[in-house]
Amino acid sequence: MTRILVLLLLLMQHTAFAADKLIATRVWPAADYTRITLEAAQPLSHTMTRLSNPERLVLDLDGVELDAVFKSLPEKVQQNDPYIQQIRLGNFKPGVVRVVIDLKAEIKPQLSQLPPAGEYKHRLVLDIYPEHDPLMAMLQQLEKGGSATSPGAVLDPVLGPAAGVDAAAAAEVASTPASTEPTVANAAPAAEVPASVPPAVTPPVVQNKTDPRLITIALDAGHGGEDPGARGATGTHEKHITLAIAKKLKALIDAEPNMRAVLTRDGDYFIPLHGRVVKARKLRADLFISIHADAFTRPEARGSSVFALSERGATSASARYLANKENESDLIGGVNLDVKDPYLARTLLDLSQTATINDSLKLGKSVLGHIGEINTLHKPHVEQAGFAVLKSPDIPSILVETAFISNPEEERKLNDAAYQQRMAASILSGIKKYFASNPPLARTRVASE
Repeated sequence: MTRILVLLLLLMQHTAFAADKLIATRVWPAADYTRITLEAAQPLSHTMTRLSNPERLVLDLDGVELDAVFKSLPEKVQQNDPYIQQIRLGNFKPGVVRVVIDLKAEIKPQLSQLPPAGEYKHRLVLDIYPEHDPLMAMLQQLEKGGSATSPGAVLDPVLGPAAGVDAAAAAEVASTPASTEPTVANAAPAAEVPASVPPAVTPPVVQNKTDPRLITIALDAGHGGEDPGARGATGTHEKHITLAIAKKLKALIDAEPNMRAVLTRDGDYFIPLHGRVVKARKLRADLFISIHADAFTRPEARGSSVFALSERGATSASARYLANKENESDLIGGVNLDVKDPYLARTLLDLSQTATINDSLKLGKSVLGHIGEINTLHKPHVEQAGFAVLKSPDIPSILVETAFISNPEEERKLNDAAYQQRMAASILSGIKKYFASNPPLARTRVASE
């Protein structure tokens, strides 16, 4: 009888262990943070330890099978990742898989457990940030009169091909010590702080006597990374469309003699909504333009729209629906609410002044008029709603819905490079019309108050 009970217990343990398989592994490299995501049907029991000399992170996962999905994780690390050298996997002890992340520099790790959201199940998210914020360091250097890079250079990340990990490196994982005390154990649900993408740095052009600088326009490609946005009937992801249009618009703006554009993201990675606003303020942007591709429950909905922030509620039921849907991006992408950002409290407060919203409406009207020349308008006027991404207290901000990705005909347009180029050109025409009657104010330092 004793032998039977032991066999039953062993069988139950084996069954429980085999049931915990990863659904997917993902690595999202950004300009100055890298996100590693492990997705499973159930929350993952874990501990994390940070080691020095050399710099490593050790992540132990209980009751997870080291199967083909898990083993694919090291291959997803790109050679030019600024922080991760390689990832090694191994069975540390029965029922425990050890993940060793060899690092290239000192970092600030943030480990988060995300509940199911959107199309995702439970996710364990590890965000790897630099010890010091490179964007702020560059801005401080520029303010002191230094040069962060050569004139005309663009500080965008260059990401190389994927780098695999050989069997010998993986085999030594089990012998990697974890002698220090765990720094994170079964963290509460949370997620991420904003990653900062350095701006393009170009020689200053005298705009006027009181504002000897380029006009800076922050272009926000909606969604990204863990947050794919809306999906078209043929599988088109909104995040790819918005980035394509944003890059085309950036090229057009940069070709103007008195303007430069900066992208809140220039690759497929997640940035929380407030992080996009904070980034624009740190970069002293004169305008903030968030680019999206609309979606609705019915495929016949069509047309382009422009939105500004509203303090008093949405101007229509569709505007309210869209704002609620867009504001859910943080739930899908995952935001670490435990991280204290000095700009966050100031940035996300409800606006008490109406000047910025009034300027946003003027900008939106100019842009909407030119967009109407290349596509049907969903509404003939600028709408307003409580979009979190538009809540900058001192930067005129609009959200452009380029077309309905849920409409099959408009989905085809959005995938057409020529339409993307025309959309970018129409937005630029609206920007130039706005500045013709609303010259930018002088900004002599980082907008941090």
